[in-house]
Amino acid sequence: MSQAPRTRAVGSADVTGTPAVVEDLVAIVREHDTLYDWAAEQPQPRAMRGRAPVYVATLPACGIPVVVRHGWHGGLLAPLTADRFRRPTRAPVEMERSAALLAAGIPTTEVLGFARYPASFGLCHVDVVTRLVADAADLGMVLAGLAPFVDCETALASTQRLLVQLASHGVIHPDLNVKNILLRPTADGTEALIIDVDVVRWDPARSPDETMRANVARLTRSVRKWRTHFGCDVTDARIVAFTDSVTAELTSASLPDER
Repeated sequence: MSQAPRTRAVGSADVTGTPAVVEDLVAIVREHDTLYDWAAEQPQPRAMRGRAPVYVATLPACGIPVVVRHGWHGGLLAPLTADRFRRPTRAPVEMERSAALLAAGIPTTEVLGFARYPASFGLCHVDVVTRLVADAADLGMVLAGLAPFVDCETALASTQRLLVQLASHGVIHPDLNVKNILLRPTADGTEALIIDVDVVRWDPARSPDETMRANVARLTRSVRKWRTHFGCDVTDARIVAFTDSVTAELTSASLPDER
């Protein structure tokens, strides 16, 4: 069983991390002020981008490859709130839910830690550190033909298996889009992972059918929007076939309707 995360004060900042990385994170903040500033200085093996650049680096003492991202608000208020958050921020929730999903056997990225720094008006900035998923591409990249290691049909089949896993546990991701599903090659084929899990709603009492309908509706809307913007070759007929196939697999999995 993994040990609980540890928190350390570093000047006016605070750093939380798993036992394997927390001393590394503390040393980095002490020397470079923020995790994000340190990561930005490291040679980048490949470009990664979310709302802002996302950096890949290797923690110097423990040698774990990580992804470091700076927290930014989205939505209509983003120009006003920018990168300032009320404590405790969403980072602790993301770390807790990442660990819970992994413990339940649902593939996701492992949140290793985070650091918070004081901002104006009593708010704070936050950086989040996750373990790097090597050689991965998001579903949007696959659908756009930008991930040569996996074809569209294989990616959709892997995504289908992920959706069944989510349904079996009552996990709804209200922002389940093509950028929030990662595909990576494994010894057994291709695995789909769910990311950005701080927003997931986990209710084991929710029926698998209800969970599946919510996740599939959100994802298929995203696929259609992605197709409009990037011209990927996923027809309406293929989307319907995917939805029917997911429903059939959920039924064949013999998941209970009530919990």
